[in-house]
Amino acid sequence: MRKNIIETVMGAVVLFVAVSFAVTAFQSTTSGKVDGYRLKMELIDASGVVRGTDVRMAGVKVGSVVDQVLDHESFFATIVMEIDDSIELPVDSKVRVLPDGLLGGYYVQITPGSAKEIIANEGEIADAEGPVNVVDLISKTIFLAVEHVQEDSE
Repeated sequence: MRKNIIETVMGAVVLFVAVSFAVTAFQSTTSGKVDGYRLKMELIDASGVVRGTDVRMAGVKVGSVVDQVLDHESFFATIVMEIDDSIELPVDSKVRVLPDGLLGGYYVQITPGSAKEIIANEGEIADAEGPVNVVDLISKTIFLAVEHVQEDSE
C-alpha cells in the first residue's frame, strides 16, 4: 500500500514539473498578435512560413504572418504580414525567410531600404527571398564532390 502512495506522489510531481515547464515555455515566446497594417510578398517557395510566423527587424518582432494563399496564375505563394503601425518601411525594403535555430522553425526578416517613399497599407514588398533548403544544398554538394572525384579518376 505504501509503495502505491509513493508512486502516485512521484507521478504527480513529474506531472507538475512538466506542466510548469510548458507554461514557462509558452509565456516566454513572442508569438503574440501584432495590430497594424498589412503587407504582401510573393515567394516561389513558402516552406516553413505559416500563420503566426514572426516578422522581425534587427531580431525584434515587428509583426506576424496572418495569411498565405497560392496565386493560381503565377503559382507563387502570396504571404500576408501584419506589421506594427509604428514601423514605416521604405519601398525598397527586402524580405528573407530565415531558419530560427536548428529545430526547423522559420521567421521572416525585413531589411529596410533607404528610399524616401513608404509602403502603404496593403502594399507589396517586391524583393522577397524564400527559405534555403538545406537538404538540397547538401545533396548538390555531394553530387558535385562525387562528379569531381570521377573526373579526377579518368
